[in-house]
This record gives sequence, structure tokens and C-alpha cells, in this order.
Amino acid sequence: MKKAMFLKFCLLLVSILCLPPGFAQDIPQWGLPDGVQARLGKGRISEIKYSPEGTRLAVASSIGIWLYDTATHQVAALLAGHTYVDSFAFSPDGRTIACGSWPASIHLWDANSGEHLRTFSGIPDAISDLVVSVAFSPDGGTIASAGGDSTIRLWDADTGDHLRTLKKHTGWVYSVTFSPDGRTIASGSRDKTIRLWDADTGKLLRTITGHTNKVNSVAFSPDGRTLASGSEDASLRLWDADTGQHLRTLRGHSNSVYSVAFSPGGRTIVSAGWDTNVRLWNPDTGELLRMLKGHTNSLKSVAFSPDGGTFASAGWDQTIRVWNSNNGKHLHTLSGHTGWVNSVAFSPDGNTIASGNWDATIRLWNADNGKPLRTLKGHRFGVYSVAFSPDGSTFASAGWDATIRLWNADNGKHLQAIATHTDLVYSIAFSPDGRTIASGSEDAIIRLWNTDNGKHLRTLKGHRFGVYSVAFSPDGSQLASGSGDKTIRLWNTDNGKHVRTFRGHTDAVRSVAFSPDSLTLASGSVDTTILLWDVSTGKHLKRLKEHSNEVESVAFSPDGSTLASGSGDKTIRLWDTDNGKHLQMRTAHTSSVVSVAFNPDGRSLASGSDDGTVLLWDFTDTSAYGVEALGRRITTLGNIKRTALLQNYPNPFNPETWIPYQLANDSAVTLSIYDQSGQIVRTLDVGHQKSGVYGDKDSAAYWDGRNQNGEPVTSGTYYYQFRAGDYTALRRMAIVK
Repeated sequence: MKKAMFLKFCLLLVSILCLPPGFAQDIPQWGLPDGVQARLGKGRISEIKYSPEGTRLAVASSIGIWLYDTATHQVAALLAGHTYVDSFAFSPDGRTIACGSWPASIHLWDANSGEHLRTFSGIPDAISDLVVSVAFSPDGGTIASAGGDSTIRLWDADTGDHLRTLKKHTGWVYSVTFSPDGRTIASGSRDKTIRLWDADTGKLLRTITGHTNKVNSVAFSPDGRTLASGSEDASLRLWDADTGQHLRTLRGHSNSVYSVAFSPGGRTIVSAGWDTNVRLWNPDTGELLRMLKGHTNSLKSVAFSPDGGTFASAGWDQTIRVWNSNNGKHLHTLSGHTGWVNSVAFSPDGNTIASGNWDATIRLWNADNGKPLRTLKGHRFGVYSVAFSPDGSTFASAGWDATIRLWNADNGKHLQAIATHTDLVYSIAFSPDGRTIASGSEDAIIRLWNTDNGKHLRTLKGHRFGVYSVAFSPDGSQLASGSGDKTIRLWNTDNGKHVRTFRGHTDAVRSVAFSPDSLTLASGSVDTTILLWDVSTGKHLKRLKEHSNEVESVAFSPDGSTLASGSGDKTIRLWDTDNGKHLQMRTAHTSSVVSVAFNPDGRSLASGSDDGTVLLWDFTDTSAYGVEALGRRITTLGNIKRTALLQNYPNPFNPETWIPYQLANDSAVTLSIYDQSGQIVRTLDVGHQKSGVYGDKDSAAYWDGRNQNGEPVTSGTYYYQFRAGDYTALRRMAIVK
């Protein structure tokens, strides 16, 4: 599987920064690492809590804690710091936030300034699990933490000193809380028990049993007399906090209960869980007061405001909903958070980024300012792959539900669904002429489809395990596939015949990519390496080794001189494709980088991550490879390593197209266009050009779709031949009228 269900996360601490000019307010661009132009998405939601004074609603996410103003419901700040925040707690005075995260660590920071105050030491190195719950004592002097090592640890909040460890649970401890008087600690565990502890001595006071599955959440009533627990057994149970006696069971949820909370007055309990509904209960009678609908996926966390007038719920649909506690009316929805990002792709014109997400959505973003444009829904489960057609009018998506869907890229309209694979679809790719889609699936089969009508054209069989990646060669004549069987296979796209098999990886191949000249193939693997191959011979050329975890994605720059790779080690690395030299490492994501894609202009790189964000990296400062960028034009002059002819865009086209290219040396450039019979249609004398990349509409060669006599040419396949000095290259394009 391309996704592990248990994910590891990290986050680099930065101070809250000013919003860079030009980026939209929809996703505030605070705390961007060096080299990052924009952050698309706010990361995945873990937990929500109100600040003690009620002016802020805090949302723990995979990239930090977002603070929302409860009066305006606008983002007020982002506190970003250390690792993925799985749980957090405000100090009673609201000045400090304690965060628990992976790898097992606890950090304190100033809730107002974002300043990192302290990291707690004393957690054994052997513990690599999440700290999934933290709580302050009512006097603010002690912090309790719990997590995957089956213990509760107590800490001095002022000094960070470890005070004691409470050991009796036999499974993960999912929830820990102090009684209102601070004398007792309650904990809920995977071992199906609730345990009560003396907060001063750490002595186990009582073990409460009754749940038939793990206990996810525990909460004391405001008077401390009652304890509520929510469980994987789909029930809430109320207990006498002094004696541990079972008082009543509240049933109504159809599946796991993940979060419970008492209202400040103690007259209402709110609960939420897997079934997507929020429920309000009378704790005295056990009566269900109200069931609230609105979320579209399982819920993770609920919290009452300090005055009890509102409460908030957050879930896997990556929204926070604010409700009126008295009448259950939905007041506001806070959005912008995103689930795991599985795939990113630029539109051919470089203006739009599409991301495929684990929450079954496709999101479109403005590549210039990071503004969200549209969210598309149609898949039933996670979206693994997205791809734009060469002309940019259509994009395709595929995923866990074993379907491929086509969408209108301009308005987001769903065009058609294709369903023939028998298992999840990992990868899709358009042919260079836009007429064919290739798909690779867990069913170990590659299928080719007609883009216009969705008709199945051909089935390619040969892999023994799931096909994680498919890629067309830039000339469209070949298709490469990477598989869980550790091999890459090359196929003839005209007849579907297997051409050759590339062997060299020692584990599953996650990603394959052709160089722009179709001569080189790159493959990234779970074995942590990248291999470069000669396409014509199948010979292994180079092995690139720097990543410390599986390589999830590889992509060539438009000029072919640089290869980008994304990895489970949370880094992006850049490589010189001529000599295999490691050029740069870029870090900012807090979890696996599962997809990388260059803008067609070569000036930026998008990376998608399990942390729920897409980062847009600035490549205008390209000193690492000696290229000087000129303003916003895509032309770059300098030390270009190789001359290359790139694919025209849009393709197919009607009536005009642009033909990008790059020059390693100053050269006279000509382009000749031929029809299918080999007759010359048009010659474009571009003239003498300096070394550089000519990629945008201001600098690329332009053809208006007319012949030498000025007459429009007919629909069909055409070929364009590029000459620059001693270099000659031929590519195919199509006109569709």
C-alpha cells in the first residue's frame, strides 16, 4: 500500500512571521521556511480546544496550532514548532500551551508570541510512539502526558523536570485528565480500562472496567463527581468518580466514540465519533437531547467554550464546525485544513496546481498566490493520483475506489467515471497527444483508455504485484510502469507489447519518470535509492543514494538537467542528472513527501505531503545550478547543461501552439513542421539565440497552425523537427478541430 495507516510527523519551529505580499488571506502564509513561496492547505486536524478566556479556538494540526478569533472566526495566528501536534492543552491562565507529538516529545510555548519555551527531557529514546494526550493540573503546576508506551508521565510545568511515571495500563493510553480539584488523574486506555490515580503520589486508586473495547476519551464533570468515558464499543459510560461505580450507559452512536466533554455547567455532555454525528446528552437521565449532522466524515474532537454558549467539533472532513449549545444551530464552519496529500500536478500553463487527497477530494489552487480555487468531490475514498491533459482543458483523478474520473479543468464539472480495475488505482497519466490515459492499479494491471469516450483500449499484463506508477515517454511511443514486484517495465503504446524489464531495485518501485528527451528513465524505490536507466538499452546508468527512507516520487525539471525526489524521510532532494551529484536538500514538510512536480516553466516545484499541505518552492534562485532568472519571464540564461526540444503546449491544440526548447550553447534555431506523409508544412526561422531555456509564450517558438501559404492546416498528427547547431530532435503534436 502506498500509505501506511500509522504516520510519522515532524515540524520545524519558526516564529510567527508577517504575511508575504501577494499571497491570499485564505491560507495565511505565516512561518514559511526559506525557499517556500506558498503553503497550500492548513494541514490535518488532530484536536480542538478553547482558550480559558474563550477568545480563541485552537486547532492542533500536522503543521502546528492554528488560533482562530472566536468573535470573527478568522485565523489570528499559527504556532508552529517541533513535531506533528497530536494533542495539546492550555495552561489554566491561557498563557502557555503544552503539546504532545511524535516522536514522543512534549514542548511548551508561549500562546501569545509563539516563542518556544521548553522541551521536556526524560522520555526514553526507545519510545518512538506519539504522545497522544496532555493535560495541565488546575493550578498549572503539573503536566500529565500519555501515549504509546502505556504510561502516564507527570512533569513540573515550570522546570520541565520529570516527576514520576504511572504504570499499570497494558496498552496505549489515549486520554488523560485531572479532576477539577487536581487531586485525581483519570486515564483511558486501549486495554479497555479507566484508571484513577492519586495526582500527588502517583498511586493507583482504582481500575474501572465495563467497556468492551478501547477507551478513547475521559472527562470529569465540573463538580468532579462524575466521570464520562467514550469507547470504541460505541458507547458513553458515566461513573461515580469517588467509587468507580457504573451509573449509566448512553447509547446512540453506531460506531466508535472518540471524544466526550461536559459543558461548563455540567448539565450537558457532547460526544462525537466515527459515525459523523455530534450528540448532546443529559448526564442526569442519559436522555439524548439532540443529534447534529453536517460533518461528512468521522469526528475526532469536541470542545465547549468556557461560557458554555457554543461548542465546536472537528473531524476527518478537515472542517471545524461551531454550534449553538442551546438550540444546536450551526453557526460557522472553519475550513482550509486538508487531509493527506497523495499527488500534485501543475496545469500545462503553470497557473494551477491540482492535489489529490486522502479525504476523497481534489483541490485546485492558484499557483501564483496560493489561493484555493475549487474543491471537487466525487470519489468515495482517497484520491491517489491527479494529472492534467496536455492542453489543460481536462484533468483526471484516480484512487482507492478503483475508478478514474475526468473533470473539466475550467469549471470543475465532472465529465465521466471509468471503472474497470478491480482494486485501487495508484497512478494515471495522459499521453502527450492527450488522446489516451494510462492507469496502474493494485490489481497488477495497466489499462489504456480513450480520453474522449472512456473506452477501454488495451490491457497490459506482466507485473506480479500492484503498479504504483505509470509514465508516458515525451514522444508518446512508450509507457513505463513501476511495481511492487521491484521492476520497471517498458511498453510499446501502439501495440501494447512489452519491450523490456528493468531490474536493479531491491524493493517496490514507487515512481517512474522520463527525461524530457525520452532518453533516460528515473525510478524511485522503497529501497531508498533512485536509479537512472538508458531507455534504449535498459542499461543501469547511475544509482543516487542520499534518502534515508523510501523514495515516493521523482520528477525531471523541464530542461532535464535536474531531478527532484520526495521521500518518506520528509525531504526533497535535487540531483544533477548528468553526473548523479546530489545538489540540494530541502526540508519543511512534517511528514512523508509523496509527490513532487515541476512547474512547466521550471521556476517552481510543488511538493505534496502526508502532513496535508502542498508547498510551492521558489526556484528562481537557482545558483545551485548556475542559471540566471530574468524577471517573471520563463527564459533563463546561463549554464544550461544540455540542448533539448520540449513538448509543445497546448497539445492537442486549435489553432495555435507554442514549442519550448533549451540551448546549452548560443545557436541558430530553426523548426520545421511536417505532416504525416513527410511533406513540409511550415518552417519557423527562430534566429540566433543565446544559451538558455525558452519556455513561456513570450520566448518559446510559436506556430499559428497555418502552412507556408498562410492557410489553416487540417486536423491530424504533425511532427516538428528542431535544429540548433549540430543538435536535431523530432517530436509529435496533434491538431484537433
